[in-house]
Amino acid sequence: MKYLPTIGMEVHAQLTTSSKLFCGCTTAAFEAKPNGNTCPVCLGLPGVLPVLNRKAVEFVIKTALALNCEIPPHSRFARKNYFYPDLPKAYQISQYELPISKNGFLEITVNGRKKRIGITRVHLEEDTGKLIHPEAITSGSAKLGGDLSLIDYNRVGIPLMEIVSEADIASSEEAVAYLTKLRTILQYLGVCDGSMEKGSLRCEPNISIHPEGVEEWGTKTELKNLNSFKAVQRGIDFELKRQAEILETGGTVIQETRRWDDATQTTQTMRTKEHAHDYRYFPEPDLVPLEFDPDYVEQIRSTIPELPDAKKNRFTEKLALPEYDADILTSSRPLADYYEAVLTNFHEPKTISNWMLTELLGALNESGKTIEECKITPVQFAQLLHLIKKGAISGRIGKDVFKEMFATGNSPDDIIAAKGLMQVSDAAQLEAVVEKVIQNHPGPAADYRAGKNKALGFLVGQVMKETGGKANPQMVNEIIRRKLS
Repeated sequence: MKYLPTIGMEVHAQLTTSSKLFCGCTTAAFEAKPNGNTCPVCLGLPGVLPVLNRKAVEFVIKTALALNCEIPPHSRFARKNYFYPDLPKAYQISQYELPISKNGFLEITVNGRKKRIGITRVHLEEDTGKLIHPEAITSGSAKLGGDLSLIDYNRVGIPLMEIVSEADIASSEEAVAYLTKLRTILQYLGVCDGSMEKGSLRCEPNISIHPEGVEEWGTKTELKNLNSFKAVQRGIDFELKRQAEILETGGTVIQETRRWDDATQTTQTMRTKEHAHDYRYFPEPDLVPLEFDPDYVEQIRSTIPELPDAKKNRFTEKLALPEYDADILTSSRPLADYYEAVLTNFHEPKTISNWMLTELLGALNESGKTIEECKITPVQFAQLLHLIKKGAISGRIGKDVFKEMFATGNSPDDIIAAKGLMQVSDAAQLEAVVEKVIQNHPGPAADYRAGKNKALGFLVGQVMKETGGKANPQMVNEIIRRKLS
């Protein structure tokens, strides 16, 4: 029997505010000393009151507008009650009935086909703590067993934006395309750094299958512990296969939360899935409801930068870049910004794209660095391309200069001067080298005279070899043609 997947996605994005959602503690918790970034408010001690972070609300509205969502005039927070050790208050301040936004969409492209994925809601909530499960813990002279867990509350209270999609995703490929597009938009907006490795971006697919021809959806499972796009794709594929095998053998899929185990490449049961009523939501009494004036919303809309789709369209239509080039260059805002900074100093869009897609991205991938860590400034990049264009150095020498620039951050002029790489454009000097090459290689010379144009490339190559790659290739071509015509 053929089964059809139905997948919805819950994404939690850590907002790039400098302080937590309801207190003044710093959000720099990833590498901080355990429990060092805490206070009575985020620890939920008796007698404290939360104060809402205005910037976090603005970030959610900004994201919601970029995702084509509606911003209702009223919103409020709710208490989500559950008892886990990483939740110091025994409840989480989140949103339920009246989220900040709803009813949006995001368009993705998979295998050349566009598809619209609905966005149910975008809302704001506080993060929980982090449980640590070491194999063994040393306390003084005693060594405790591996059944003990530690809690780091640094992450408690950090503002999280939850983006909930409709169950419009039909494959693991579509899920990855959705997440990739969403992360790129969040990075363009500057509201989240998008790091899945650090937990800044967490995604939890809700997955079910149903037989083809049956309208009713199957029972869903939720996946957690997915810290990369590869894990998302493999986790979904495994879960689709697991559920199909259960149904094929006459079993029943139960609603539960499962975790992805990267070591075994399998999903494993964590707990039975809770329903909304299990959390006993009720309005948060310590926070006043929110009311959004239309002018306030439009003011936030005006701060939205050019987003990936619009930038890609501009690159293809106004700069005449191929769609492939534009796709890669707009895949991250820092990369797109770098490209445009080079373009302001060297006005040949395709030439810049060729060098960035081959030389620059190749060097970044090999070194494991990001574009932000690149030592070559956009101005230096443009200077190198100008030198190649005017014939001061050849394209081959230019690649060697680029490697030196990438390693050292030195300017192309300094590197060329230090290594004596300036292109040879002296006609008399080049004529002498060409005559020598023709004399040493009479066969290819005769072939060219006989109309075999491929021989020209060989002779040019020999001249470049004799000059250490410094000869002006255009002049070499002209001199050889003239002497053999």
